Amino acid sequence: MINKIIRNKTIQWLQKPDCPAANLLNYIRKEDKLRETQIEAIETYLFLKIEGENKPLWQLFAEGFFTNGTDLSKLNINENARSYLAENKDAFALFDFSRQLSGDKKILPKLETSIKDSPESLDYEKIIKKLFYGVNYSDYLMSLPMGSGKTYLMAAFIYIDLYFSANEPDNNNFAHNFLVLIPSGLKTSIGPSLRTIEKFDPSWVIPEPAATSLRKQLKFDVLDEAKSAKQSNKARNPNAKKVNECLPNPFGQVFVVNAEKVILNRLKDEQQLSIFQDDEDRKANELRALIGDIPNLSILIDEVHHAANSDIKLRQVVNKWNEKGNITTVLGFSGTPYLSSAERITLTENENLRIAEITNTVYYYPLTTAIEKFLKNPTVKIADNLTHLEIIKGGITDFKKQYGDLVYEDGTIAKLAIYCSDIAMLEDEVYPFLQSELNISSNEILRYHGGNKTYTLPKENALDFKSLDTPLSKKKYILLVAIGKEGWDCKSLTSVILPQKSKSASKNSIIQTTCRCLRQVIKGNDETALVWLNRENANILNKQLEKEQQTSIEEINSLSKNTSSEIVERTSRMEFLKIPKIDFYQLKVRYQSIEEEESENTTAKLISLKNSIKEYKSSAVVTTTGLDKLEDGEIEYILDTSNSIANYNTWIFDIVKDSFMTISTTELHKFDIQLSAIFKAITIKKSEGLFWNTQYDTYNIENQIRLAFSIKKHLKTDEEIIPKEANLLIVDKLRAIENNKYIYPSAEVSEQILQFDKSPLSEQEFNKQKQDRILELTSEGKFEEITKVAAEKINPLVTQKDKTFHLIPYNFDSGFESQFLNKTLQLKTFKENNLEIYFNGERGLSEFVINCFAKKGKYWRNVGKYTTDFLIIKRSSDNKIHKALIIETKGEAYADDKSFLRKKNFVETTFLEQNNEKFGYNRFDFLYLEDSDDIIENIASLDNKIKEFFYER
Repeated sequence: MINKIIRNKTIQWLQKPDCPAANLLNYIRKEDKLRETQIEAIETYLFLKIEGENKPLWQLFAEGFFTNGTDLSKLNINENARSYLAENKDAFALFDFSRQLSGDKKILPKLETSIKDSPESLDYEKIIKKLFYGVNYSDYLMSLPMGSGKTYLMAAFIYIDLYFSANEPDNNNFAHNFLVLIPSGLKTSIGPSLRTIEKFDPSWVIPEPAATSLRKQLKFDVLDEAKSAKQSNKARNPNAKKVNECLPNPFGQVFVVNAEKVILNRLKDEQQLSIFQDDEDRKANELRALIGDIPNLSILIDEVHHAANSDIKLRQVVNKWNEKGNITTVLGFSGTPYLSSAERITLTENENLRIAEITNTVYYYPLTTAIEKFLKNPTVKIADNLTHLEIIKGGITDFKKQYGDLVYEDGTIAKLAIYCSDIAMLEDEVYPFLQSELNISSNEILRYHGGNKTYTLPKENALDFKSLDTPLSKKKYILLVAIGKEGWDCKSLTSVILPQKSKSASKNSIIQTTCRCLRQVIKGNDETALVWLNRENANILNKQLEKEQQTSIEEINSLSKNTSSEIVERTSRMEFLKIPKIDFYQLKVRYQSIEEEESENTTAKLISLKNSIKEYKSSAVVTTTGLDKLEDGEIEYILDTSNSIANYNTWIFDIVKDSFMTISTTELHKFDIQLSAIFKAITIKKSEGLFWNTQYDTYNIENQIRLAFSIKKHLKTDEEIIPKEANLLIVDKLRAIENNKYIYPSAEVSEQILQFDKSPLSEQEFNKQKQDRILELTSEGKFEEITKVAAEKINPLVTQKDKTFHLIPYNFDSGFESQFLNKTLQLKTFKENNLEIYFNGERGLSEFVINCFAKKGKYWRNVGKYTTDFLIIKRSSDNKIHKALIIETKGEAYADDKSFLRKKNFVETTFLEQNNEKFGYNRFDFLYLEDSDDIIENIASLDNKIKEFFYER
């Protein structure tokens, strides 16, 4: 949400000639020790600390610090709302924010409507505070994916704060001391986190001799020792003693502590907040009270989403500490900038907002970008209708083929982790299977779990686990239960197998586990990884990727590493060209669920399912995907797959559990006759017992059983055509990009265009300036430079600069697009009609996106969003867009792409018809061009379309 606005504001601040952080940031970039994402996070942090004066986010928001300068005079709102917003800064800030776009949708359209309709009815300060969790201290979340160096970033922030504090001791915006909170679920990572912070070289982020001086002043303490008594005093409470000894004025003190165990374990409700005043409670909670006495304290929370369940308690504690004036900043780190469930914020008595994002996220770096830049590039393989042992066999065979003999440059060997659902599965099934069936030596296998009454592990296994990422370790196959999902840093882990449904309560563990093998081993290397999943885990992973990272398994499989280091800055020319918004009409479809039955008819549905059970039978298959599309690959059929024990009552319970308890076991047992018949049909009886016949799609069968307990419904759709307006460029999303062969125009031509924007010159004036420079160089004897200056000329694109390049340079997908643009600008018909052409095909940068539908029978079905490649426009005398030609350029590969063809069909028929009817004239037209070598034929088609569409008759 707000992180995109903050990043844009940060870039603007960095470009100021008097930016106070410029020298330090230039030093960090020159040292080249940190990744780009770490540097961007530091830039954001310094912007909020210096320019934002370390104020709470809600206060900055209410003061209009993040506004984009919406022009109220141009908005279609009533005069009362316009006047109120002009006079009330916090109301305007919230209104401006609600209108920001996420993709092609506004962030908070409901809030925008409430403000426009009744601006006086809302308590703006209360809403803004609620948005940012009601805290009166700076509270930031840095969201970076696993493997991007979050712990190093923590260390960097610690040293940067100390650097500014040492130079300005009275500046309370920077901390003197630090508390690092590790969630209880990651208690085994306290040691590694501490070691990472301790070994961080501060000269990476601050110059000498300050770096060495501050490193000597830094003191680390881990508060993990048990109390010696329930009502201990400081002498008998070692953790409290460590804190007490550093008071009253420490500098450079870093405490690392388990969050829930030490900070939140005794705080159960608001009444217990009296521990800060009550003497008896103070003794029992002295550690918490003493931490509150540490001056100029910054709190750093690792994997902040783990603290979500205790979030209220944590904020209560920090709020109390803040009353003493000792809290500088709370800084959270996580790869997940989303809440597990949407949070409700009350607007009025009858209106609420639901927000799924963590709203204090000030910096976000997507997983897909990290894979393109520095993480291992994974191939994800999905197994259908295989048992967990068959999936393990397939994954290990694949691993041996690709990475069996791989030794990384640091001497570590490639490793594979198999995540088992419980200890019995690991010890009784997987471990023997690897040794007997796959002939893997026990010397190459490491079993690691917490143990239970039946199974224990040798003590050396813990040491072997800690040593995995060293050249000494010869373990290749790591068998794990409930370990190694987070906080496990093993860069040489190259492959992961998740063969069956996890018993973890958190489905988020799937994405965390899958990403374990993505950490980069050697900086700058192009490394790959391999993931094997059963279909259920793949579906969960896809849902988590879509929710938390706006990506999918398919997109990850298609990513390619981009290691280019040359960055090209880009500039918006929207203001210079004064490009108006484009008005258009959009089809909007609403869906309504209609019941078709008066009752569930469960018996009849279950009998019907039993009679058609063979329709759910299929051969087992493994699909091996490439890096482009999941549906492509080699298919292998397996016949005998019945080796998983079946139990009727367990099956009934699984059906109930996966219904999210909407159906009870009691309800199911009422239909035991019908269900037993289905169970018998999909199981096989052997001498050893009853087994599942895995050729049956039990997932869909169970789904049909659950549906039998509900009333059948159908969807009803209502449609309307609504007016919309769109900017051709979302300036906030404009970012620097890595150089590539399709950037157009070149850096030299781009620079000349921007220079002519500032200081336009005629050809005569340009040549006069050139002659003057040649004379000056001649007098200075710089004859080598004279030849270069003499060759300078006005590029032909400069003469057409007011007809294109609303942002510069463009980032095309192919050479055809630059060639097409160049030829279009030369067309006589294009010039005669005073037309303009803009590239609109760069994903995420334009608001002009069309929602497409296909009609099936009576109903409209959404078939996706369409963004045109080019838009040729003609303006009216009052500077509005009068006509627009939508141009699509596609290669031959898209000729049979059904998804694209459905969108194309909607645009060139329904969209054109609806818009041209609404406007009362041919407002839009569409031209499809095939990306081919024959540019002349394509330009001829364009020339004819211009004559047909733009010439006024």
